[in-house]
Amino acid sequence: MTIRHLARKLGVVFLSFILLLLTVWAASALFFDVRFARLRIPCMVAYLLVVAGTLFFKRFWYRVVGCLACFLVVLLWWLSLKPSNDGNWQSDVSRLAYGQVNGDHVTLYNTRSCDYRAELDYTCQWPTREVDLSQIRGMDLFVDYWGSPWIAHTILSFDLGNGQHVAFSIEARKVAGQSYSAVRGFFRQFTLISIASDERDVVRLRTNYRKDEDLYLFHTTATPAFARSLFLDYVHFTNFLHDHPKWYNAATSNCTTEIFTLKSMSILPRNWTILLNGKGPAEQYREGNLAGDGLPFDELMKRAYINPVAKTVDKDPDFSTEIREGRPGFPALQ
Repeated sequence: MTIRHLARKLGVVFLSFILLLLTVWAASALFFDVRFARLRIPCMVAYLLVVAGTLFFKRFWYRVVGCLACFLVVLLWWLSLKPSNDGNWQSDVSRLAYGQVNGDHVTLYNTRSCDYRAELDYTCQWPTREVDLSQIRGMDLFVDYWGSPWIAHTILSFDLGNGQHVAFSIEARKVAGQSYSAVRGFFRQFTLISIASDERDVVRLRTNYRKDEDLYLFHTTATPAFARSLFLDYVHFTNFLHDHPKWYNAATSNCTTEIFTLKSMSILPRNWTILLNGKGPAEQYREGNLAGDGLPFDELMKRAYINPVAKTVDKDPDFSTEIREGRPGFPALQ
């Protein structure tokens, strides 16, 4: 067998594998995203039958063109699906936050403050919060792991002084009865929501009421000026989602990728940890963006784990202060 013949064989195998992946994605998109439930399986089966029919073409390139044409038809349909802010939303995401900026003063509406009795048993209030930008002293990073060490949920919290914080959590917005699925997250199943909250809600939910989630808290080295700029970016992004619904996507539009689209974050280098964000803290520490008193990262990671203390101070009104007490990288609490 000549090298040229071998290269051609390998090319056919590689291209066939790519076409297989495209076919699996298109069939899955039909299964998950066709809006009439009764039509999902028939549409998927019909698509697979048409693709299978292209395999009867004698020429390989005819088969390639046929498979690609089928895929493109599904892709164009899928891209035409429009997100909406209208829906029978779960009560914890029933309202969208938004803000008004007047000089150095920001008014945040529909911030969330849920009182949890269990993960799915809670009462939510939606207070309006007033924020003086000049009082923002810095910001902290929460990283939530629920399984793989490669993937996590990120929450940024802004320090307003006097033990007060505003946390932003960019999440998948779910309708009543819907639960999050990593597989469904790659399709058009959820819209994005930017939740502005106190930490006794978005943090305590994950440490005290959800099972098998591990939360880590890091202090960033961001200057007050940078934190204020990023806070405003969050407000503008939250306002955008309030008026322009956007699809959530587990790979491209999620809790971390959307952070790096914010204007203030443009100064930070881009790397693979934006997608595999579970490894983000180690990379950010290496780049000097997380404070840690010079500790090796493995030691910092151990001491950043807050689940035990969060459970201990569950009902404490000074929850935010207590979970930071004695943690490396944080300035001494006044």
